[in-house]
Amino acid sequence: MDRISALRNIEDALREFENGECDLSTLERRVRGTVRTYATEFEGEGTAPYRVAGDGSEVVVVASDPADARERARRLGEVDGDLETERLD
Repeated sequence: MDRISALRNIEDALREFENGECDLSTLERRVRGTVRTYATEFEGEGTAPYRVAGDGSEVVVVASDPADARERARRLGEVDGDLETERLD
């Protein structure tokens, strides 16, 4: 999915929400799905989204493996301490 397609999908979801055609949880699910699809395709083959949690905070990054995910999360400054990593599908 390219950037323009992602933006169109998000605009469509927002328009349906504004028109009362979907609820907030549906809007959030659609936007999250669009962004996740865009991000994983943008990063390339062999990558996946990972949730990295530590010291009361968490972040989702796109990485090639759990070790890469922890490194990216630390580099972003989002999490500290002992990190737990979970691949998201």
